[in-house]
Amino acid sequence: MHTILLIWNHSQNYNTPARLVVLIRQICNAIILQCRSNIDGQKIFDAIKEENSSDAHTKLVYALEVCTKFKDAYFDYKAKSMNQWKISTNALFVRLDAFAERCQDIMHLTGAIS
Repeated sequence: MHTILLIWNHSQNYNTPARLVVLIRQICNAIILQCRSNIDGQKIFDAIKEENSSDAHTKLVYALEVCTKFKDAYFDYKAKSMNQWKISTNALFVRLDAFAERCQDIMHLTGAIS
């Protein structure tokens, strides 16, 4: 995020809201891909079927933490930008939020959390 803030502050071509949206969305997509490689759906459901939901739960919790920490970092640096990053958070995080919601739903279905 620090690099993104530096680009925002010093670039004449890449410090527009539209470019920031594209960049943050691409990072969100990369996070989702990495999380999905760690929590392969079939492996999660196999673990649940074998009554080893603790492994599935651990992987889902980790994925949710990654999503949350990325969003927290964004909001920290948004404040550091003197709130120049005036972009709807829904425009930035729609896919990441949907992914996190699916992870939460799976955790609820497995009874791993109440």
